[in-house]
Amino acid sequence: MGTRLLTGKAVEPNLVQFKKGVLELCVLALLSRADSYGYDIASRLSDAIDMGEGTIYPLMRRMQKDGLVSTYFVESSSGPPRKYYTLTENGRHSLEAQRSAWVTFTQAVSAILAPLAQGEPTPNANSAAGNQNAASSTPAGTTGHSPLTVQKTFRNTQP
Repeated sequence: MGTRLLTGKAVEPNLVQFKKGVLELCVLALLSRADSYGYDIASRLSDAIDMGEGTIYPLMRRMQKDGLVSTYFVESSSGPPRKYYTLTENGRHSLEAQRSAWVTFTQAVSAILAPLAQGEPTPNANSAAGNQNAASSTPAGTTGHSPLTVQKTFRNTQP
């Protein structure tokens, strides 16, 4: 997936994939706070995670088709009526399931990355002892489970 160089431009394809993977969750979270129209959703996501407007509208159509959101129109003083999106009951259930999966997933990733952030040496990926130690160490402040346990739990909670 993209290049492995760790420069700003080389990491960008990874960031795009991260954003696409969490975009539906972000839209559901925004709509859980208040109904909104497409341009407002796009603007808020652009401000928060730098996602373009062209990405939002196809997602909103798919989410409506999937029954996660429904729409209604509100007259606008500055042009045609605005199409507002609101969460459906299915959308609320999906939000909770995705939020829970996101928390589990980010805990697993954080547990794997924590030793690097703390300046611990990276074990040799080719050694069995290195792999065993990397999988069994759980830094303070994480879930108390090894990254592999959290990963298995995450896989089992996937919809």
